[in-house]
Amino acid sequence: MSVKRDSFSLSFAVGAYGTAFGAASVTAHFSVLQTCLLSLLTFSGASQFAVIGVLGAGGSALSGIATATLLGTRNALYGLRMAPILKVRGVKRVIAAQVTIDESTAIATAQNSNEDQKIGFWHTGFGVFIFWNLFTLLGALGAKAIGNPSAWGLDAAVPAAFIGLVWPRLIDTKTRLIAGAAIVLSLALVPFTPSGIPIITTAVLAIIVGWRA
Repeated sequence: MSVKRDSFSLSFAVGAYGTAFGAASVTAHFSVLQTCLLSLLTFSGASQFAVIGVLGAGGSALSGIATATLLGTRNALYGLRMAPILKVRGVKRVIAAQVTIDESTAIATAQNSNEDQKIGFWHTGFGVFIFWNLFTLLGALGAKAIGNPSAWGLDAAVPAAFIGLVWPRLIDTKTRLIAGAAIVLSLALVPFTPSGIPIITTAVLAIIVGWRA
């Protein structure tokens, strides 16, 4: 079926990006175990990169958690969209919540029939989960094996990953202006605030703009 093929293709492509997270996490002085647990339990790419980015830069755990939480709030909105489609209860509802991500929601909502929506959601959700965690482990082990990851330039993986996540979403003038304002605001705050605060502030800026819109 086309939906299963699309689910697999997207799952593998997105999952392979977990290699970058694994390498970046070890570079930020997280252990391989901590890195893998972040992927298993958090399972939200942007939030995971936020945690290692803030803590790796010397920020507090509270700043890292706050930033990751702000970035992950969109998943709750996805849940509201998917609930009437999936109609799951009990343990299955908990499992569905874990794999409610950008990709599973996108594939599901692109289908015409309810059956295909369910197939797209579950296949994509589990597919990304499996590949993301597998490649996270491979990336972490690879970074660990080369000694000092910073010597290979892997310390640039976190900002590069964030650019990769954000760039495809800058599709119109409004989003580009918001991104530009966020850059200016964060750079202005860097000399005067602890690590993590500039990121949190820019997230709040995006929320305010979205609310006004």
